Amino acid sequence: MADYELSAPLDTDYYGIFEDVPAEDRAAWMRARSFINEVLPEVNEAWDKAEYPLRWARRLGELDLLNDGVVGEGLNTISPLAAGLVSMELSRGDGSIGTILGVQAGLALRTIAMHGSPEQKARWLGPLSRGEELGAFALTEPEHGSDSVSLKTQAVRDGDGWIINGQKKWIGNGSVGDVTITWARDEEGNVRGFLVPQDTPGYTATTITGKVSLRAIHQALITYSNVRVPDSALLPGARTFADTAKILYATRLGVAWGALGHALALYEAALTYAKQRVQFGKPLASFQMVQERLTEMLTDLTSMQLHCLTLTRRDAAGTITPTQASLAKYHNTRTARRIAQTARDLLGGNGILLEHHVIRHFADIEALHTYEGTESVQALLVGRDITGKGAFT
Repeated sequence: MADYELSAPLDTDYYGIFEDVPAEDRAAWMRARSFINEVLPEVNEAWDKAEYPLRWARRLGELDLLNDGVVGEGLNTISPLAAGLVSMELSRGDGSIGTILGVQAGLALRTIAMHGSPEQKARWLGPLSRGEELGAFALTEPEHGSDSVSLKTQAVRDGDGWIINGQKKWIGNGSVGDVTITWARDEEGNVRGFLVPQDTPGYTATTITGKVSLRAIHQALITYSNVRVPDSALLPGARTFADTAKILYATRLGVAWGALGHALALYEAALTYAKQRVQFGKPLASFQMVQERLTEMLTDLTSMQLHCLTLTRRDAAGTITPTQASLAKYHNTRTARRIAQTARDLLGGNGILLEHHVIRHFADIEALHTYEGTESVQALLVGRDITGKGAFT
């Protein structure tokens, strides 16, 4: 029986676009790689059993990787390029781990840094960035996913506090964390944000089971039944859905980097396998058809890298637009799906075995393709920008 080792990184960079990564950014990237090397032996088992090792989140905090470029007092803010490279590297290891970063830093930490009061920032930024406490971002509802602007969860004034009622679905860390950023409509119809400790009476969260994607992190169905929070729980900077959308715009480029990480893992696994696997008396890599398919994969992968690097430079310069981030997410998740299909096919029957990692990435890309805005929503955002005409209804 042949023993294939397909998880080792090859640092594929055909155009050499990452050759001049600054030392500080590369150090963050390598910390992410060291973390993946540390936990990868247990990833397949956690994924197979649908277990969420919370120690992974704590360890990411210990390695100072829970930042995602978020700026705030007391945070060791990394550059947009470092944030992208970390997201890429963690997703190269596993999609659930990449999602831990996205939820904890990209959504929860960023929301409080952008919209929180000084007291809220002092209370939460440090513990969240260190992984000492876990945060959730509750926007999506059972009946409102792509049209999250139509959310129905209600927050009603009650003396010196608020009463929240409603439901949220697909909320990472929502059943295993410490605080949930909850988006709800006030009595005037404005979307507001609230910090809801998960031990608050009336807050009930159930881990969603039966997933065939992102199995090593838990998402929750949350029910708010007369959940009362004090006025100090209100995020003062979140007054309309436009403020909510600012968070989503900021994380969209990170999803493009995450898709790149999956694509890297898949291409490199396929290339390594093609060199090791012998059929008809010679390695698969010596067949014309296989070389053509590997070249197609490399072409797609290089395109993804260029999308990420170009927009990250614009992000660093402050010139990126929301729809440019949407186009990068649209392109990269679609392209990663195509690479996943080819990689799985090149591995034949071995492609469906967890021990070779490809099928895990194959499944996880399906979730990445959907969250932070589906393909259709991204297309409509870009379409409205280039035509000047909205086509959402």
